[in-house]
Amino acid sequence: MYEDILLPFDGSDGAAEALHHAAEIAHWADATIHVLFVADTTRDSVTVVETQVVDALVQEGKDIVEEAEKTLQTLGANYDSDVVQGNPAPTIVEYAERYDYDLIVMPTHGRKGVSRYLLGSVTEKVVRLASVPVLTVRMQPDEQLAFPYENILIPTDGSAGAGNAAEHGLSLAAALDATVHALSVVDDTSLGLDVRSTVSGRDGEQVATDAVDDLLSEAETHGVTNIVRHIEHGTPIEGILDTIESSDIHAVVMGTTGRRGTDRILLGSVAEKTVRSAPVPVITVGHGE
Repeated sequence: MYEDILLPFDGSDGAAEALHHAAEIAHWADATIHVLFVADTTRDSVTVVETQVVDALVQEGKDIVEEAEKTLQTLGANYDSDVVQGNPAPTIVEYAERYDYDLIVMPTHGRKGVSRYLLGSVTEKVVRLASVPVLTVRMQPDEQLAFPYENILIPTDGSAGAGNAAEHGLSLAAALDATVHALSVVDDTSLGLDVRSTVSGRDGEQVATDAVDDLLSEAETHGVTNIVRHIEHGTPIEGILDTIESSDIHAVVMGTTGRRGTDRILLGSVAEKTVRSAPVPVITVGHGE
């Protein structure tokens, strides 16, 4: 499933947790973890980039990466590392695409101070920009990290973006022999009380049903037999979070683009909200995947 995993790393507690989770996935997949530190030369404090300042940032990165390597060696993981300079989010995305990585693993927050670059805003930029799948770990007290994933949630709205994500999620589920939970949410929160809204609501229900049926048909072609279907009403993020809680979901796989209109679910804003708020790992799949 994965051969090369890119792990942007800054040494924070969140990054350390992501490192351990990435190591578990790498062990299962017999993959190599590539630790990457981006020396952020775009900050105001480094507006005038003198050699001495850049050298200090790079040296800090080398020290942090060395600690990550020690941990990975202890965990028995295959690894290598790199320290580069640049604007963190686009640098991470370009690096992943240039070297053809299979997966990027990132926490949704990082340390404060001169070396920070894994704050949620940066991770969300990577989620929006990357054509490589991105696994995010939201390091909060309620975060649940369990691998291998036994229950995988795949939200869908029937769009091409949702289909790309479903392909990835179903392949992962098949490899893990996991149960797939296919979810489509009828977003009726924007509907009014007139006749047209009633018709739109019925249309939304049909779109949601068709989307789940299509995903279940695709699951059969991947050899996934353990499937649970969910049709929910409300806002997309509420439907996703409620299903995570009620169905003991271990990971979410979803697209970063989707259908537009009252039945939308996988627009970028929903993916980003899920990354920020889901208490389990979220794998987002961009348009290029």
